[in-house]
Amino acid sequence: MSDSGRTALITGSGRNIGRACALALAADGFNVVLNGSSDEAACDAVAAEARNLGVRAEVAMGDVGKEADAREIAQQAIGHCGGVDVLVNNAAIRPSSPFLEMTEEEWTRVLNTNFQAGFWLARACLPGMVEKGWGRIINFAGMNAIHGYNGRAHVSASKHAAWGLTKALAMEFGPQGITANIISPGPIAGERDDPAAAAHIAEMAARVPVGRLGTSDEVAAACALLASEKGAFINGQMIQVNGGAET
Repeated sequence: MSDSGRTALITGSGRNIGRACALALAADGFNVVLNGSSDEAACDAVAAEARNLGVRAEVAMGDVGKEADAREIAQQAIGHCGGVDVLVNNAAIRPSSPFLEMTEEEWTRVLNTNFQAGFWLARACLPGMVEKGWGRIINFAGMNAIHGYNGRAHVSASKHAAWGLTKALAMEFGPQGITANIISPGPIAGERDDPAAAAHIAEMAARVPVGRLGTSDEVAAACALLASEKGAFINGQMIQVNGGAET
């Protein structure tokens, strides 16, 4: 067990921002529970990196966009480590589809993964946080929570909903030693399965005032601050890590 004895559950943590957040928290002494929906080998590799930092690391595979899976992931994390002190809702999907061509199934799938998962996981993890009088909920938004984009109505709606949930949880649970915040990354370099999405992110670098894409580690630094004792007075906030991109 780590010096702190606290545990963080990070969804979508096999690569990119999720992986960076898991390793940043492990470096700060948190035991970590990794999650992915399909690539278990990637999560195992991140877990091995975390163990090399001297903490306990477990893997709880499952699709957070399915209620039964989300609840099982939380229960596995609680069972492995005796509770979840920091919940990082990072997993998300961002398909593109014109609004009038969007199927109800696609709409529901995006809302479930990007928003409902955070609700399901918070409901499962919060009782333990309340009992301990300490906890952190860290959600993720992104530029989709600030701007409306063509073909991304479902993504924008889900991220706006996550922001609303974050503010409500901050108000309700702040008096019990639990903070809730949301991180909004700008264009971040990383692995992407969709070549068109990768090209779009690369093009956005020219519109960022600092003149480059951000890195997953820079986003993870914000996550680590929010999870730490030094971040205890940050509550109900959207932390934008975007290099000054227009909001």
